[in-house]
Amino acid sequence: MIRLLGLLFTAGFLVFCAGALAVGYVIYDKSEDLPTLETLTSYEPPVMTRVHAGDGSLLAEYAEQRRLYMPASVLPKRLIHAFISAEDKTFFTHAGIDWQGIVAAVIRYGQSKLRGENRRLGGASTITQQVAKNFFLSSDRKFERKLKEALLAQRIEQAFSKEQILELYLNEIFLGLGSYGVAAASLNYFGKSLKDLQLEEMAYLAALPKGPSNYHPFRQTERATERRNWVLAQMHENGYITAEELEATRKKPLVVNPRPYGVQLFASEIGAEAFAEEVRRDLEKAYGRKRLREGGLSVRTTLDLKLQIFARQALQRGLMKFDRERGWRGALAKLNLQEGEWGEALSKIKAYDDLRPWRLAVVLEVTPEQAKIGLQPASLKSGKLDTKRETALLPVKYMTWAREHIPGKNGKFKLGEVITTVDQVLSPGDVVYTAPSREEGLHHLVQVPEAEGGLVALDPHTGRVLALSGGFSYARSQFNRAVQAKRQPGSSFKPFVYAAALDNGYTPASVVLDAPFEIRQSNGEVWKPKNYSKKFYGPSTLRRGIELSRNVMTVRLAHDMGMKKVVNYARDFGVYDNLLPVLSMSLGAGETTLLRMTSAFAMFVNGGKRITPSLVDRVQDRHGRTVFRHDARDCSACKAKKWEGQAEPELVDARRAVINPYTAYQITSMLEGVVQRGTARKAFKDFDVPIAGKTGTTNDEKDAWFVGFSPDLAVGVYIGYDNPRPMGRAASGGGLAAPIFADFMKLALRGQPHTPFRVPRGIQLIPINPKSGQRAPYGAETTILEAFKPGEEPAEDNTVVIGGDPGFVPSGVSQVDSSARDGGLTTGTGGLY
Repeated sequence: MIRLLGLLFTAGFLVFCAGALAVGYVIYDKSEDLPTLETLTSYEPPVMTRVHAGDGSLLAEYAEQRRLYMPASVLPKRLIHAFISAEDKTFFTHAGIDWQGIVAAVIRYGQSKLRGENRRLGGASTITQQVAKNFFLSSDRKFERKLKEALLAQRIEQAFSKEQILELYLNEIFLGLGSYGVAAASLNYFGKSLKDLQLEEMAYLAALPKGPSNYHPFRQTERATERRNWVLAQMHENGYITAEELEATRKKPLVVNPRPYGVQLFASEIGAEAFAEEVRRDLEKAYGRKRLREGGLSVRTTLDLKLQIFARQALQRGLMKFDRERGWRGALAKLNLQEGEWGEALSKIKAYDDLRPWRLAVVLEVTPEQAKIGLQPASLKSGKLDTKRETALLPVKYMTWAREHIPGKNGKFKLGEVITTVDQVLSPGDVVYTAPSREEGLHHLVQVPEAEGGLVALDPHTGRVLALSGGFSYARSQFNRAVQAKRQPGSSFKPFVYAAALDNGYTPASVVLDAPFEIRQSNGEVWKPKNYSKKFYGPSTLRRGIELSRNVMTVRLAHDMGMKKVVNYARDFGVYDNLLPVLSMSLGAGETTLLRMTSAFAMFVNGGKRITPSLVDRVQDRHGRTVFRHDARDCSACKAKKWEGQAEPELVDARRAVINPYTAYQITSMLEGVVQRGTARKAFKDFDVPIAGKTGTTNDEKDAWFVGFSPDLAVGVYIGYDNPRPMGRAASGGGLAAPIFADFMKLALRGQPHTPFRVPRGIQLIPINPKSGQRAPYGAETTILEAFKPGEEPAEDNTVVIGGDPGFVPSGVSQVDSSARDGGLTTGTGGLY
């Protein structure tokens, strides 16, 4: 018997050894195949790029995975306690594997099998094992994968502290709503940073790792609340919260406030979507799509929030005013009010969400005095349609502008009869836009303008783009008219021709003949430029030529100097890269962008220094290292550790001179005359701050421009149709674009000191007659102070006429072929006014 027992013991021992050897071999074999932990030590997860305005306000986010990396040191203790209670209550005591939890899971699995339930073995994975799985393994439930997970977990525990493991886990896990990691989830679910979370909110986030879709806050509200309350109970059981806290928080409803993403953050609230999108394009071009969306860049832009709001307001007001003057184009759509409920039908029509407080509405009833309208119902955060129905009234007094638009040819139109009753404009079922009035319950009738435009404002000394509006509504069209639209600048290009002239022997008082001019082109055709008024005015000074935008004088100047000089100036100022050297280009017939024109004008007011427009001040990588800085000036002396009586650091101006400061000021002074006496005077008649600029209108009034500046702010405005067509005779740069510029400048410069334009040392200010260019006595009527470079002061009789007999003054209207072109070499005769 003893011998038998001995044999059985020996056999059992041998079997045990064989089993142990087998298990050991399997463990050894799988250990050899395990990945290294270098991935964890150099862990850099995909992190979203965040774009900020100049004051640090968040504008936009770009990411493949919406993640914000947070070190363990800044993670709230209670948040950690919530996740430990929900996922791994023995986390701080086990060595990677919770053997007690495994035994409990096996028992539960066996019990479920005895009951005939088809339940999977689970619930025993520790946080460390989840880290191993998330970083190195797949999600399958095979024994081999579970064994590797356990082995990796033990290695991780040996190589990393508990705090480091928690940091990896809480920054990597997916928590729904596109959120990776707890920091992103806190923002996306509650619109809060981690430090501002309430206890019940932390518990809900800790409930999500088991399956975010199973506990969706809107689709599975009851289930999500139960899971949150279970986490709270676990926190109490583990001693992390008191009984009173448990009872108080479990009674609270689950309140989730999903946060918008991308440019729909703060950018959409101030009309800066086009600005943010242009920044995105620049970043993607510089760093690539992957680094933009996964590199965790921190981008500080040049955007001034206040100026951006002003830019949007001024552009929208100007476009609406122009559109209203052209009448009512009719309802957007028609609903059958007899079929179904109007709110649901109206909700299916897309409304532009960046036009708030405008609302889409359907006309329910019409009387001669007013229309009853139903406002488009809102969509709830859950995605469902609000069951509440709002109505308002549209009185006839708020739609008197809506006379029928009757289109004609070449931009001409007529208006229908004067509006005296509502039924002249609206009928039941019409879908329209409305805007609330100051009278409660009453709305205005509004319509989205057909014409579009852009506005750019930048710092003329640095090129920092402070505001940029690319159109009336970004939701309607993402096309950026400030940056992407290439249009003829018309007469707004003329200052560059005059700058070339001033650097080649001319002065502002030089007299040029404004008389018929013709030139035979290479194809044999004769080109005869004309003025906007179709008249000629005889000998006129350069100042008068630019103030009154004389086309023929400009062409004569370009012809006298040679177009090569004009081409070179256009390139140096950045207006064009390769301008065609034909005379019509001197009138702005070549296409360029509003941003290019505005930055080029800025070089006049900054003293002739070359600037590069930039929407970005600084870019930092995920570690806070600066990888780009727009201000390229060297300031090594700025890095002193402390002040020891040394002088202030001097920053060397490295900007290249495009023209000399004398010429730059002469052009500035002449452009100031455009505002005071020239083609823009009506728009600035009530202005009391120094402003200079130039109007521009192209053939058939297809494009209207005004580009100008104050001493410290350069601004450009462009108006036109996306598919160019005539806007009508009144749609000139002075009549359409300049008032928008003026509206913006009044807002932007309000409360600012009235700094005069800076006069370079050595410039001579001499009184002259602006019409003749001759010296005039101080104080004489119509006398102006003209700016002359040193050594170019005019003599007592300085009349020298370029292009003809100084006594010749043509009369009448020249009969010029309006279809004349540069012999097919260009697309048009360019600037007119």
